[in-house]
Amino acid sequence: MTVRRLGAGLVAAALITPALAACASGTGTTGSTPSPTVTASGTASPSGAPVAGDAKQALLDTTKEISNGNFRFTLAGAGSTAEGLVHQPSQSAALKIAIGGPSSDLAMKLDVIHYKPDSWVKLELTGPTANSLPAIKQLNLGKYQHLDQNRIKGNRNLGFDFDKVDPAGSAVLTQGITEVRSTGTGTYAGTIDVTKAAEAGSLNAATIAALGTQAKTVPFTAKVDPQGRLSELVLQLPAAGQTAAQEIKMTYSDYGAATAAQKPPADQVVEAPAELYSLFN
Repeated sequence: MTVRRLGAGLVAAALITPALAACASGTGTTGSTPSPTVTASGTASPSGAPVAGDAKQALLDTTKEISNGNFRFTLAGAGSTAEGLVHQPSQSAALKIAIGGPSSDLAMKLDVIHYKPDSWVKLELTGPTANSLPAIKQLNLGKYQHLDQNRIKGNRNLGFDFDKVDPAGSAVLTQGITEVRSTGTGTYAGTIDVTKAAEAGSLNAATIAALGTQAKTVPFTAKVDPQGRLSELVLQLPAAGQTAAQEIKMTYSDYGAATAAQKPPADQVVEAPAELYSLFN
């Protein structure tokens, strides 16, 4: 499994890995009157009349505030969740991840804190598979494990890049919009080509490959807050291979109002053992 940017990629991997999480079914609506559809170039498709303005650019503009790195976020799907904050002013970030549940062969919880130049992770592993891991006793479960920056430099599993602060990669995802229409005040719907979503950190490459040609037309909905900033992005992934259809939902809130992450108490910190780095490599 791969963790990208603040660990959100770990969640993304879990969201579409049957061994770690149950698959959630996507939902849809029927019987509604279709809204005019605008292609990525801003011209109307045959299914609707021309619409003034470029809906794709309008939606792209809603992701600009994310790059300022001061917000809270969530990422959820298929029974796995992540929530956290990014606070660029203090060069800090925090993330809590939960993958799998009590009935899973392997369930994982991570509490990750970055406060430049330091990083810590607290790990909880449960389930039959976890109990069979030879090194589980060396992982200092229940403690915050201080990470050696030299060992995680460039590591997509445990590192964090404050130049790429978007945990779900929504700005990259929205670049792949192939069709979009306004469905109301501050709401959009359409399709996204997710073939570059592995770069965004929202989906893993194996899932994108399994989608085949469907990856180029994944349905999505989006919501924008009253200030014109992206507040929600939902992908409706179709069934692919052994994986059922599922929904992946990302939210953003508290733009400009997030607070700095809190460093763990000194008496709760130990140095991370070699086994921890091996687990995530």
